[in-house]
Amino acid sequence: MEPLRCLGASVTLPRRSLLQGSSLVFGLLGGILGAARPAQAEARLDSPVQEPQLLERLQACTPQDPLRRLQEGNVRFAAAWRAAAAAPYEQRMEPLSTLWSHTCQIAPQALAQGQRPFAAVLSCADSRVDPGWLFDCASGEIYQVRSAGNTAFDQAIASLDYAVGVLGVSLVLVLGHSRCGAVQAAMSDAPLTPLLEDLVEPIRAQLRSGDDLTRAIERNARHVADQLTARSALLKDAVAAGRLTIRSAYCDIGSGVVTLL
Repeated sequence: MEPLRCLGASVTLPRRSLLQGSSLVFGLLGGILGAARPAQAEARLDSPVQEPQLLERLQACTPQDPLRRLQEGNVRFAAAWRAAAAAPYEQRMEPLSTLWSHTCQIAPQALAQGQRPFAAVLSCADSRVDPGWLFDCASGEIYQVRSAGNTAFDQAIASLDYAVGVLGVSLVLVLGHSRCGAVQAAMSDAPLTPLLEDLVEPIRAQLRSGDDLTRAIERNARHVADQLTARSALLKDAVAAGRLTIRSAYCDIGSGVVTLL
């Protein structure tokens, strides 16, 4: 699939000149209006939210079934991703921009004072695998922990302890993805820096002879999900008490589809 490119890169010179001129005009108008009413604008953005109202706003986007919400969001994203792949270059962003019509946006005033995410995702740091993007979620909905290879390193588990124990997250999803560079490095004999060796060591330790890259990526995601409860008493107790569900999944970057493992 041809890589998604920014629409602005294809804008012709006359149109770009027009946009630049428009931006200048709007920028000047914005400066004039902002200077005329600075107090009002600041009050709207920074006005305090009372505790009951804050909780109501933060909980407004909390689904009854977090896993189903992620799956439904991914269905919408994958459909838009396919449409973007089939669209002419100049129209490629249009189907993706429609995703915002389904997204629940919590008030910025509430987000400034707290967070109440409904799920946590431990995913790879790969720039193509943004959980908010893949699951059609907005700010404040997903607590994200990211590192190359989506491994269960100490700081990741500690972060998930916080998400579950303090923020009340009821779902943790470990997300692997196609063509993962960290898993490729673990399968290779090529020399790595000492720190990269440390990173791929837990991935390499659970590889099996005969695994292709896709199977190795899936195995790694499952292994990491198992490690969360094996190494965290808090997460283990939350699962045992029925307060937490931990799942693993695989994202195919080409199609945008996330499949539960």
